[in-house]
Amino acid sequence: MPNIKNALNDVLNAYQNKFQSKKIVTEEGSSDILMEIFGITPSQKLGNMQYWGRELGKCWERLIQNTLKTNPRYKPGLKIGRDELCDCIVNGFAIDAKYRVGSGDSGTLKKFKNYGKTLSKKGYKPVALFLRDDNLPAAMTAIKSGGWIIKEGPDSFEFILNLAKFDLKAFLNEKKKGRKFKLVSE
Repeated sequence: MPNIKNALNDVLNAYQNKFQSKKIVTEEGSSDILMEIFGITPSQKLGNMQYWGRELGKCWERLIQNTLKTNPRYKPGLKIGRDELCDCIVNGFAIDAKYRVGSGDSGTLKKFKNYGKTLSKKGYKPVALFLRDDNLPAAMTAIKSGGWIIKEGPDSFEFILNLAKFDLKAFLNEKKKGRKFKLVSE
């Protein structure tokens, strides 16, 4: 009969080694242009990551949609039933805006894969525009496997500039300089 304590110690030791080798990325000190515009500090964001990620993501989506509406070939996102496969379509690109993707987004990744394949079958080139460029590499690989072209950070802004002929990054940098928005807690 095996020694239960040895077996349990082996499990704990294996996880200890795994945890010690794990690179843990914290949001502390990590900011982006939208956080700076609204005066959201990394520590404030850490206090409620899900809320800030959702709200900043929706803001990013709406900024992209409104910027790309200047393109005469702009169309609203494609919906099939209750599912919105992308946020908008421009020049044959089915564009979906995302703030960031991390490890806890398995449902999002599954949808990305399915939606990308469906959009491709309909003749579109699926493009995911991420504001942040600190996305989880495994998540990026999963999204790419669904046929998505991924643009992160500066590449997203460049893509928008090419389609809209408007420099959204410069506009946001100006807003950041003259920040008039304040959180209630300030």
